[in-house]
Amino acid sequence: MKPQLKKRLGDLLVEEHLISEAQLGNALQEQRNLGLKLGATLIHLGYISEDQILTFLSRQLNIEIVDLLKVKIDHNAVQLIPEVHARRLRALAIHDNGKTVTLVVSDPADLHSLDVLASLLKGRNFELMIAREDQLIESFDRVYRRTKEIASFAVKLSEEHGEASAFDAAAVDIGGDGSDATVVKLLQSLFEDAVQVGASDIHIEPDENVLRLRQRVDGVLQETLLPESGIASALVSRLKLMAQLDISEKRLPQDGRFNINVKGRSIDIRVSTMPIQAGESVVMRLLDQSSGVLSFEEIGIPAHLQERLELQLKRPNGLVLVTGPTGSGKTTTLYASLNTLNSPGSKIITVEDPVEYRLPRINQVQVNSKIGLDFSSVLRTALRQDPDILLVGEMRDSETMEIGIRGALTGHLVLSTLHTNDAVSSTLRLLDMGAPGYLVASALRAVIAQRLVRRLCENCKSSAPADFSQQVLLEQLSDENLQYTSFHSAPGCQRCQFTGYRGRIGVFELLEIDDNMVTALRLDDPEAFSQAAKKAKYFKPLALAALEYAKQGITSLEEVFKLVDRFEKVKKHHDEVEVSLPESAKLEQSSLSLAPLDEEKTPLNVSPLDFSE
Repeated sequence: MKPQLKKRLGDLLVEEHLISEAQLGNALQEQRNLGLKLGATLIHLGYISEDQILTFLSRQLNIEIVDLLKVKIDHNAVQLIPEVHARRLRALAIHDNGKTVTLVVSDPADLHSLDVLASLLKGRNFELMIAREDQLIESFDRVYRRTKEIASFAVKLSEEHGEASAFDAAAVDIGGDGSDATVVKLLQSLFEDAVQVGASDIHIEPDENVLRLRQRVDGVLQETLLPESGIASALVSRLKLMAQLDISEKRLPQDGRFNINVKGRSIDIRVSTMPIQAGESVVMRLLDQSSGVLSFEEIGIPAHLQERLELQLKRPNGLVLVTGPTGSGKTTTLYASLNTLNSPGSKIITVEDPVEYRLPRINQVQVNSKIGLDFSSVLRTALRQDPDILLVGEMRDSETMEIGIRGALTGHLVLSTLHTNDAVSSTLRLLDMGAPGYLVASALRAVIAQRLVRRLCENCKSSAPADFSQQVLLEQLSDENLQYTSFHSAPGCQRCQFTGYRGRIGVFELLEIDDNMVTALRLDDPEAFSQAAKKAKYFKPLALAALEYAKQGITSLEEVFKLVDRFEKVKKHHDEVEVSLPESAKLEQSSLSLAPLDEEKTPLNVSPLDFSE
């Protein structure tokens, strides 16, 4: 039996003195103009809040109010109501025990919607709960993933692919009108799902018996397994067509790119293929062109670092390096720097592979090694194009490095990247690549190293003091007494998909080359350079910068410890202390993993050239 109000909602609200007669009359009149339900109209006019109405309906109908962000949702139950109906009726099935379905709605007094829901559930019993409408809408985007849709298209494609030796590859433009090829629909669902969850990369990995689809969300891969391993070749061939690659070449790696529109957003996709034992692996990097180039504030550079970095960028010449592993946001920082420097009075030339964002007034060159248009050849020409500022996408070899340094020494501001772990080792890498110390000392102005750490979920995070294991590591990391400092952790909720984290933030260290470092470089003394760098006035290592975020409750100590310098030394000390602990203290320790991590994705700040003690 569906719950039902004894009187009309407006009359009951007046009786409870939540609104006045005049407000009700005005709302009824405005309701015709707005085309909203009465409750929504009252909220829109500011006569009552949504929480007040929910509390009132809960009491009148004896229905529980639920916080959707904190309850676990049964994803099998979700599928009982198709997404289009769930969004229209503002209803979500969150649990099914086989006898009764639990429905969460925003308006339990809407009898017409309840009748439609009853028909969708085919007469099954259901019980109601109430939630805020904005929580329902947010939940729709999260729970109505394309996983089932992708699996369905995979089955259909497997059947079609099994019946013929080839598949229809006519429709190259995903989402184009008239294109109903199953492979296109599958890829479209895959891209929509990735954009919906904010994935930065999509991996397609064929195995002997399964096809792995993986998405990197907040730096962590999430995996979906499809038993239809035979469709891998169809997907790869389609993607090669879209990226204008050679579909007949399956023995060599290939790189390409294409652009698609997903949910009204322009997404640039970089494609990399690589032959593996079971076929070809494809990795796609997703770049949202609609978001535009971010500013220093938006990428999270603290105000004091931003001020000093801008001073370095205003210098007329010299070399400024941005360093970090793959996926740490180096390119984003470089583009933010270009955005700061972009003016009618400056000629800027970039040499990139690939060009990720199109910028007005800047001459951007896409490297194409197939026709001999490599970094070194473009750089030689660029220096003859009268530039004021030169951006080199990456210093990949000694020749590129030499040209970049030459440009910095001949009156140009040169920006570039290196794949190193921290700012100190970046300078030493230049020496390893064959650059004379005196030239590096004359050309290099600053190095900014960066990482991305995961943000704690704002919805479920809470204060959590450091346990004994973490206190040991903190003593090694910082000279500050942090014994009574309150840190935070998050158990997980619907909003963060029960990971405890939602989004990422940049952590930065800025090394400005001073006289002591210049002297050490000219003497080719890397140890003296390292010591001088660590004693520099404004220098703060990455781990200490991340620790500031942990003290502010932005990230967790676990994320901080991923950046700890001299990690093995700290771990050894931690293990020695742990051995001497009584059993009671050991039981209280957290299960913090201290195993070395993948340098490319969750790197440790350990320099291969660490000359410190």
